[in-house]
This record gives sequence, structure tokens and C-alpha cells, in this order.
Amino acid sequence: MSNFQDLRRQAGRLITDPLVPLISRLRLTPDIMTAIGLVVNLVAAVVIGFGHLLWGGLIFLLAGLFDLLDGALARYMQKTTPFGALFDSTVDRVTEGALFLSFIFITGVGAWPYNVTFQLVLIFLALIGSFLTSYIRARAEGLNIDCTVGLFTRVERVIILTLGLLLSQVFIALAIVVVLSFVTVGQRFVHVLRQARK
Repeated sequence: MSNFQDLRRQAGRLITDPLVPLISRLRLTPDIMTAIGLVVNLVAAVVIGFGHLLWGGLIFLLAGLFDLLDGALARYMQKTTPFGALFDSTVDRVTEGALFLSFIFITGVGAWPYNVTFQLVLIFLALIGSFLTSYIRARAEGLNIDCTVGLFTRVERVIILTLGLLLSQVFIALAIVVVLSFVTVGQRFVHVLRQARK
């Protein structure tokens, strides 16, 4: 297993080593590279969602290059930070979520968007928002940053979803979960950024 990991690292370095010095001269920071990668991944997800799988796959491959380069650039510039680690891993989760969401839209390519219900997308977004809320806290605490802040934790999610079930208003409850979960993700993200800068 370790041999495979060494081989994978060497293959990655063959790609990143020639590019990283050039990128550093452009004054692009690792966090900017991560943000660019996020945008490219989201574009890939949209293209895939519209059924253009070949182009989406090529754009997704390009996004993977940014994912390789941000970490390599951070090491090259000696700018590895707790916030950068959290930002990179959170973006990885967001881009995976966006890709899987695009797969929902291609379940009936040619009939998009009529074959995909708003409710199905809402369920998926609630799932991603809930996971991200917990993930950011766990990842931050793994970096020795306390991250118990946030408007909408698991307790509030359980209460809202329970009320939605009891009142037969599940999709209203899910809409609330989506909005407030992503607000909490933003709050925790900003909190970690502030703590990392102290």
C-alpha cells in the first residue's frame, strides 16, 4: 500500500513540480488556487447537469489539477496554515457534493429539468448542508481550533425536522434546514479564519 502511495506522490510531483514555481511568480496564494479550483469544479457540475458529459469530464479533470497545485504551492511557499487545510478539505467536500448533485440531473438526460423534482434537490442540499456543518467543526477541532459556534447545530436540525414530520410539512422543514445549515457553515468558516489569524 505504501508503495502505491509513493508512486502516486511521485506522479503528482511530476505534474506539480514544473508548475509551482511559475504559479508562485504570479503571486497566486494557495487559498486563491483552492478558490479557483472550486469555481472550475462548480462549472464542471453545471455542464454535467446539462448532459454534456464529455466536456464536463474534461473540466472536472482540469479542476483536479488545481486540487493538486494548491497543496504543492502551500508547501513550496511555506504557507501551510490551519485555515488553508480547513479551506482545502471543505472545498473538496463541496465539490464532491456538487458533482453528485449533477448526477441527479442526468438521471434522464434529454428530459432535464422536468424529470428532476425540486423536492429531490432539496433533500440532497439538506444532506450536504448537515454534513458540512458537522464536518467543519470536526476538521477545525482536529486542527486544535474550537468550533462550537453557529446558529444551527444538530439539535436545531433534529427539532426542525421533527416539527416538519409532526405537522406534515417535511419540505418546509427541509428548506429551513438548507438555509440555516449553510448559514452555519459560513459562520463556522469565518470563525476558523479569525481564530487562525490570531
